[in-house]
Amino acid sequence: MKAFEIGVASLCGLLGLRSLFYWMRRPLDSRSVKEHVLYAVWMTGRVGLWFAVAGIFVISASIKTQGRAFTEEFQRHRWYFFVLLGLAIMQLVAGLVLGRSRGD
Repeated sequence: MKAFEIGVASLCGLLGLRSLFYWMRRPLDSRSVKEHVLYAVWMTGRVGLWFAVAGIFVISASIKTQGRAFTEEFQRHRWYFFVLLGLAIMQLVAGLVLGRSRGD
């Protein structure tokens, strides 16, 4: 099973790199510093989610215990879900604020 988890983690990492290169080539057509900062926050949330999902599979592959899905060993890494939540919230809030801005 570890090969599957490493494979999925690698795939998510590659998709994160693809997302990074894709969004870095899309400049924001605005003169507002606020919008550029919001765009950077949005892009960080979007790209970071791919790497964070890859991290979940790396953590899962590093656990030696077999059996129940949420064992004590996995519970030690439950803080990592706040990383996912934080990145998703960053992307959502920045996207909403960018969508409501009038542009300069």
